[in-house]
Amino acid sequence: MIKRIDHIGIAVDSLDEHIPFYRDVLKLEFIGIEEIPDQKVKIAVFKVGEVKIELLESTSPEGPVAKHIAKKGPGLHHLSFNTDNIIDEIAGLQKNNIRMIDDTPREGSHGNKIAFLHPVSSGKVLTELTEG
Repeated sequence: MIKRIDHIGIAVDSLDEHIPFYRDVLKLEFIGIEEIPDQKVKIAVFKVGEVKIELLESTSPEGPVAKHIAKKGPGLHHLSFNTDNIIDEIAGLQKNNIRMIDDTPREGSHGNKIAFLHPVSSGKVLTELTEG
């Protein structure tokens, strides 16, 4: 079952350029920076209430975030929902003919299990499920 919005992912060209706005101007709680090598991304995480904001900087021109920025420019990248059982959630979505990017969960930031829905099935919004 989906429990809450987990985070909002924002694609940026440079973490160094954007961290000060979220940390110093908006005064959001800065959680830290993490690199996820297999996704070719480095993220800066902030917390506001129960929701996190993740700034996403590609570590490779071939990474999905770099491709997103090349195609659509910086900005909103994805919306992530937290679930208590990602396997059941994926199965339920597939039963409803929802196209998945990830048919099985993979490891995301903070050791969480993640799976992405294809934007064609979610109103052109890249949507992520997160368990953990």
